[in-house]
Amino acid sequence: MPVGHVKDLNRIEINNPNVLHTSMKALVSPAEGWEGYVMRVVEVEENGYTPKHNHPWPHINYMIEGDGELEIDGVIHQVSSGSYAFVPGNALHQFRNAGKSVFKFICIVPKEGHIY
Repeated sequence: MPVGHVKDLNRIEINNPNVLHTSMKALVSPAEGWEGYVMRVVEVEENGYTPKHNHPWPHINYMIEGDGELEIDGVIHQVSSGSYAFVPGNALHQFRNAGKSVFKFICIVPKEGHIY
């Protein structure tokens, strides 16, 4: 059973024309023994955003730092440290940094959802 610290993990820069100033770190995945799922920390820098997209799998999110917006099917939710969200499968969604500091959140997806 792995125990570690997020500062020791490799940052994965998300290079996509529909993404700005966003990276992630995979904390626990099938490689560490969690079959079928991946827990990762996503970091969105000031003025950054994730792609506006949908996919068949749901995901669970917990905001750990900063201020953001989570758009789900056209409804914008203000989120901050301590906020949580369940994004249903096939929902059109996007995370955006709404503050002046980094916006960080935990995102748990099935392993097929761990794409970048």
